Amino acid sequence: MHTALIMDGNGRWAERRKLPRAVGHSRGADAVRRVVEEAPQLGITTLTLYAFSSDNWSRPAAEVAALMDLFRRTLAVETGRCIREGVRMTVIGRRDRLSKALLGRIRESEEITQEGTCLHLRLAVDYSGRHSIQTGEVGPDVDLLVRTGGEQRLSDFLLWECAYAEILFEPRLWPDYMGADLARAVNWFHARHRKFGGLGQYGIAHEKAGEVHHIRGDRWLR
Repeated sequence: MHTALIMDGNGRWAERRKLPRAVGHSRGADAVRRVVEEAPQLGITTLTLYAFSSDNWSRPAAEVAALMDLFRRTLAVETGRCIREGVRMTVIGRRDRLSKALLGRIRESEEITQEGTCLHLRLAVDYSGRHSIQTGEVGPDVDLLVRTGGEQRLSDFLLWECAYAEILFEPRLWPDYMGADLARAVNWFHARHRKFGGLGQYGIAHEKAGEVHHIRGDRWLR
């Protein structure tokens, strides 16, 4: 099962508490740790997290610098945990605009976790779904997409891969997101009736001679 998360609400979480936005991002890193620990127990084999979009470069330079530094430090700390827990970590997105220090940390983390089989953790950094489609760098189909923070849009995240994803918009801000929230989202997903463009309960999809046909009653639809 491939689950993707748009981790939204760090800044608002901090602002509501009259704290610097950087504090919200730091607390958001704690939420990442919680969902990574919970995911394998829920049958999630691939987890893709939207860490930094290509549009986020337009944020104040100080905030961007703080985010990149947090990302680098978090990778340094969490890579060891990934090895112990069998988590393979990869980073998707552009790399030409990242610092040499961050690139080195990414390459090292990817290399030393490549044997992990419990969970494939994909971190989207300097990521744009439209750019990935243009360059042909698309990944596995997403089954469940969750966006926290109450906003209801994809924000250029995994546009190709989410063609038939079940999408859940969660009002809880990302720093408050718990493993139990992810479990609830997965339970919601399993209760969904997925049709993939077919007729669902009103028909049966069959594959014949390389073509998909649908039956409803005694009538063939092509």
